[in-house]
Amino acid sequence: MTKRKGLIPIKKVTIESLNQMDQVTFTEAIESVFEHSSWVAERAWVKRPFSSLANLHLTMTSVVQESSMEEKLALLRAHPDLAARAQMTDASVKEQAGIGLDQLSLEEYEDFLTLNRAYTLKFGFPFIMAVRGQNKESVRAAILERVKYAYDAELEEALRQVYKIARFRLDDLCKDA
Repeated sequence: MTKRKGLIPIKKVTIESLNQMDQVTFTEAIESVFEHSSWVAERAWVKRPFSSLANLHLTMTSVVQESSMEEKLALLRAHPDLAARAQMTDASVKEQAGIGLDQLSLEEYEDFLTLNRAYTLKFGFPFIMAVRGQNKESVRAAILERVKYAYDAELEEALRQVYKIARFRLDDLCKDA
């Protein structure tokens, strides 16, 4: 197990161990991959065995793609606003802290709140971006650009970002297992 400062330890797993787990254990092991949406892991479990981490990721994204629009929207709405000072999953806290969104000045924080509100008002779900490798300036620029998108295009982009986040989280979960 890896202990992260101030956060709950993450138990590392292998693809082989995931393939051998019962549905409840499997779901508990990877439920954090898709933010507050354990139904993705539950449905992916029935498609075992997975030949690789990439195959598991593809299976999980297929579960989302095949889900209803209501489920997709619930998945998107389960994500926190970027730079929000609200209750978040450990993974979201770590991801946002990694690019300094937890250390914004008051002016920057209020700017992100305004941008998040405008985006959510237009689309009905929070702005989602895989922030690994980004910085607060690139995230801000992405919000400003993507708020101009048509609804269907942004829905697809938000889901693509969720899939990228999921892959990062799967990699972290299985790294050095």
